[in-house]
Amino acid sequence: MAVNATPDFLDYEMFTQATIPPAGWSCDALCVFILVSSIIIFTLGILGNSLVMWIIGRRTKRTVTSSWYLSLAVSDFLFCTTVPLNCVYMTTGDWHFGHFMCKFLSVAIPLNMYSSVFLLVIISIDRCLSVISPVWSQNHRTLTRSSVIIVLAWIFSVVLSLPTVMFATTQNRGDKTKCFKDYTSAAVSSKTMAVISFVVGLAVPLVVIVICYSVIMQKLRTHRIIKSSKPFKVMTVVIITFAISWLPYHIFRLLEHTHQFYSHSLLKTGIQITIILAYANSFMNPILYSFMGQDFTNKFLKSICTRMDNALHEDAHSTTAMSMSRIGDGQTI
Repeated sequence: MAVNATPDFLDYEMFTQATIPPAGWSCDALCVFILVSSIIIFTLGILGNSLVMWIIGRRTKRTVTSSWYLSLAVSDFLFCTTVPLNCVYMTTGDWHFGHFMCKFLSVAIPLNMYSSVFLLVIISIDRCLSVISPVWSQNHRTLTRSSVIIVLAWIFSVVLSLPTVMFATTQNRGDKTKCFKDYTSAAVSSKTMAVISFVVGLAVPLVVIVICYSVIMQKLRTHRIIKSSKPFKVMTVVIITFAISWLPYHIFRLLEHTHQFYSHSLLKTGIQITIILAYANSFMNPILYSFMGQDFTNKFLKSICTRMDNALHEDAHSTTAMSMSRIGDGQTI
């Protein structure tokens, strides 16, 4: 008997054949919450990430670090563009955008997740190398190399997201069209995809990030380099926010495959909320850049562009300070 003969799981991203709303489906309180949240996320996400891209492109001198932030902003911006599609779908229960856009929407979540977490891993390794071998890092960190690394990260993200595109499809049910992922004829199960997503998209990257930042914090304490800690604090908060935003998504994605132990309504509600939480991460980064750039309470009236500029600007003295400290301690670089 085929493993996927009947879809017996909740599709956390879209409606499956088992969870397609009936023709008389109406928007309940949860739906209203999702729609209102989506409008807020779309507005803040588009404006915030556009501002980050404008600051880096027009106001900030291009550096390796600003290239990382720019790519993160592009990933979040593209993710936010899919929010209106979900709003319309949730409001009407009818997919109006065709087969191609159904596939486009299905790839939005994994593509943003993979591209964001891979970039955070790259930034963490980059920061770690700048602390362990500051002179070597300064001599080898170039815009050309960073651009190549960014392109490779995006290619890897697209490759990992492609299976989702293959499973996404549309289906007419009565007078409505549904967009969902159909695993019934797939050689791979939804559970396998969920495990791969959790391991590659969260668990392994977070382990690498934690190791890198443990090394960084140890070096900062050892050499008492206070000035160089600001960019690390910004990225630490960004990474923690990412983990908080995406961990519930992965938990519920795995729980849906043990749905017999949980109530249908609990899983449905949890899955919907965790999707919104994952979407929310796409507008949080610009806010974090702004608030962490300077003392937000004391500098509230200063230009938000200036605060973002400071947060996104690579502290050119950090590497030098670390280098001088290590040389002063008699260490060989």
